[in-house]
Amino acid sequence: MTSTPPPYDSFLLVSFGGPEGPEDVMPFLENVLRGKNVPRQRMLEVAEHYGHFGGVSPINQHNRELMAAIESEFKSSGIDLPVYWGNRNWDPLFPDTLRQMRDDGCKRALAFFTSMFSSYSGCRQYRENIIAAQEEVGEGAPMVEKLRMGFNHPRFIETMAQSVRQSLDSINVEAADATVLFTAHSIPIGMADHCDYLLQLQESSRLVAESLGVKSWKLVFQSRSGPPQQPWLEPDVLDSIAEMDDASKLSSLVIVPIGFVSDHMEVMFDLDEEAAQLCQERGIKMARAATAGTSPSFVGMIRELVEERLGRVEGRPALGDLGPWHDVCPADCCTYTPARRPAPAT
Repeated sequence: MTSTPPPYDSFLLVSFGGPEGPEDVMPFLENVLRGKNVPRQRMLEVAEHYGHFGGVSPINQHNRELMAAIESEFKSSGIDLPVYWGNRNWDPLFPDTLRQMRDDGCKRALAFFTSMFSSYSGCRQYRENIIAAQEEVGEGAPMVEKLRMGFNHPRFIETMAQSVRQSLDSINVEAADATVLFTAHSIPIGMADHCDYLLQLQESSRLVAESLGVKSWKLVFQSRSGPPQQPWLEPDVLDSIAEMDDASKLSSLVIVPIGFVSDHMEVMFDLDEEAAQLCQERGIKMARAATAGTSPSFVGMIRELVEERLGRVEGRPALGDLGPWHDVCPADCCTYTPARRPAPAT
């Protein structure tokens, strides 16, 4: 006989974390890459990227702003759930957040992951992290249940379409005449083969492009970090720009980081610096679309997903052919066994 779970009494914002000063960069990257088969040289390259921005990632401040926006949205909608925030790789870490939630009397939380697309690193690993944190906290640790992926939610598509439209306007290009590259973080092929990351990204990109009347668009990838011999999702954004320009001279280009909720370091370095420099060298007028951030439509989507689970609304809106994603992940959802570094000789 199963017991009835307690009612939802809290909300958890689940994210990646990032350094907030030069002294944080290497410890943060060591947290991120611990045990992973990523060359140390790549870690040093990424550390240098952070150096371009004073050793500060924008992600933590973004999450503070997103928390404040969610709290305001909840208050105006009559949703009485305190908002907490926990990270995988930097303060506030999951065990500390769950311990605080327990001490505050929270029993059962709804969680929104700041990754809009299903993969091991963007979903299952977070669920594993939360389970490990619950075990560390021990008795009384709150239950945590994730909200469904919103990659095809009308409000997310609206958010990104508005962003692309603003970018088109900034370079005086009509949607029908535009060339648009949608970008997302590359992942290993072995991970992609066991999740719906690529399928969801293609669907989101298509929905945004079609809503605006963009005919020339492509999904590309960025920020790969694995060893050269390991296949990752392609094509790379920089390679794509060069190949498209070589084949048919590009006069303008809009780049849309649809795979990122906020301006992560990867967005700022790979797109705002590297892609922008390449476009400048080739005489391509480039605009980089804004990430979802704290736009009212995006925050409204989070609120609607919560209302679904609270039973306050009927229906589960989703655009396109894939329909609304599952609330509860199947047991084998996004399974992946990452390649690990060999143990040091003893």
